[in-house]
Amino acid sequence: MAASMAGHNKWSKVKHKKAAQDAKKSREFSKLARLITVEAQRCGGDTDSPALRALIDKARAANMPKENIMRAVSRGAGKDDAALQSLTYEMYGPGGVAMLIEVLTDNPNRSHQEVKHAVSKRGFELAAPGSAQWAFSKEGDAWTPSTTVSLSEEETAALEELREALEELEDVQEVITNAA
Repeated sequence: MAASMAGHNKWSKVKHKKAAQDAKKSREFSKLARLITVEAQRCGGDTDSPALRALIDKARAANMPKENIMRAVSRGAGKDDAALQSLTYEMYGPGGVAMLIEVLTDNPNRSHQEVKHAVSKRGFELAAPGSAQWAFSKEGDAWTPSTTVSLSEEETAALEELREALEELEDVQEVITNAA
């Protein structure tokens, strides 16, 4: 009779894959809930507001439970909850790529430390405000690069690793680069 190696069966593989998928879905739901909360604050909880309606539709398309959506709307309409703040961090990444990291948080100190840790762990550091924004222009709510930087395959791989690490953080909403 052959002995099986512990933890190397089909159920283990399925369990680990499901855990990774659940973690990804949880991060996506958290980000959507934060956006809904902020928009609900702006429009006073009016679910007929076009911007809030669009976010609710986006959350439904991602299969976010209705209770979570309504909780985010009511949290935004409430006046006693901690207000969420929108912050933008700047840095230069692999190959000198300018990066903007958009964060939505109820605790700026915690978010700053999390972003700073994720960046420094990969050998980079945050830049002073305004030092990387020059490479982008803001059209409405979206940043677009006004200049681009070409990267080698190695630098592109390092940039993707950094971007993924930042997007894993719960408060990070978006990471924008000027990589070609």
